[in-house]
Amino acid sequence: MSRKLFVNLPVKDLKKSVAFFTELGFVFNPAFTDETATCMVLNEGAYVMLLVESKFKEFTSKSIIDTAGNVEVITSFSVDSRQAVDELVTKALALGSKPAKDPLDLGFMYNRSFLDPDGHIWEAFWMDPNAIPQ
Repeated sequence: MSRKLFVNLPVKDLKKSVAFFTELGFVFNPAFTDETATCMVLNEGAYVMLLVESKFKEFTSKSIIDTAGNVEVITSFSVDSRQAVDELVTKALALGSKPAKDPLDLGFMYNRSFLDPDGHIWEAFWMDPNAIPQ
């Protein structure tokens, strides 16, 4: 059985988040979008549901963390090249994001990270499958 991944993230301002991720090249599924939520498509098997905080709270009795000082998840996604990593993160920073940590270059893998408008950590990475240590 094929499994699909849905990551759910609370956001304060859905329009601001959609504008940010649209500028980074992500697309959204309008069938799962309204004023409280949207479905950001990573690929045919992975999606990120951006939910306004009041909608997100309908799915949990726990408190939403304050991303200024806490982290619960780091969302990582692959891109096609080192250059694509740099282009995407550079664009995120130009949109007002901040780096989450210093770039990581292991030779066979390269990543950079950024904070989205709500302080969630995202990592874009490239991995050379021919250079992975055996």
